[in-house]
Amino acid sequence: MNISATAIINRIAFTIGPIMVHWYGIIIATGVLLAVILSVREGNRRGLDEENIYDYLIVGLPISIICARIYYVIFQWQYYSANPEMIYRIWDGGIAIYGGLIGAAITLIIFCKHRGISSWEFLDIVAPTVIMAQGIGRWGNFVNQEAHGVETSLAFLQNTLHLPHFIVQQMCINGIYYQPTFLYESVWDIAGFILLMVLRHRKQLFKRGEVFLTYVMWYSFGRFFIEGMRTDSLMLGPLRISQWLSFIFFFSALAIWIVRRQKFDQPWYLDQNAVKK
Repeated sequence: MNISATAIINRIAFTIGPIMVHWYGIIIATGVLLAVILSVREGNRRGLDEENIYDYLIVGLPISIICARIYYVIFQWQYYSANPEMIYRIWDGGIAIYGGLIGAAITLIIFCKHRGISSWEFLDIVAPTVIMAQGIGRWGNFVNQEAHGVETSLAFLQNTLHLPHFIVQQMCINGIYYQPTFLYESVWDIAGFILLMVLRHRKQLFKRGEVFLTYVMWYSFGRFFIEGMRTDSLMLGPLRISQWLSFIFFFSALAIWIVRRQKFDQPWYLDQNAVKK
């Protein structure tokens, strides 16, 4: 069968009157919902009132989405300056994870300071679920046929990667097959989620803040190499901008881990009442 001739997945999941509901939004919302459920469960174990998670979500989610879009638009300004009416069309794709994470982290720090909560502990609670949501969210890129890699062959997708038919056909864009970098990052993110969930409750393994720092290092390490395979990101010297950020975040998190272990007496993550400052 000629895969390139088969139908690709429609970006529109369904319509309600004049309203078109996109798969991209459904997938992102699913990741966020699961992240909130798991974060609330862990927060209850750690003595964090679930209302704090809900209240942060009300503020942090829209800010992170706005920051993710602003970041994307800035680095694709040549296109958006010529097509300003497309700037707000976030449902067509085009949000940058790093922009969203930066916006969400800054908002969280301010929120925790206002509530008298340890921002490190809050970050430890939500970090595994955030990377899980990122892994789920990459499937929105899959539906939109974006965030893919360089050209490849049908044989590579079918016989080397042994991908199912629906992924292979979606990676055929205008008759050309592309590397499914969305899939590589999704697998890497879900693996990081599993790792953090397995290790987080090991006694005397993580100190306060180190679950979050592990998340930063894990995600940045994988993103550095996967980003190098993509074709839709901007270059800054020999590397892509997201690769530079991955490099900076990885070594910054590693340095912070080392300094905090050597210079500061931090409670263990599993210590009671560690959620307070």
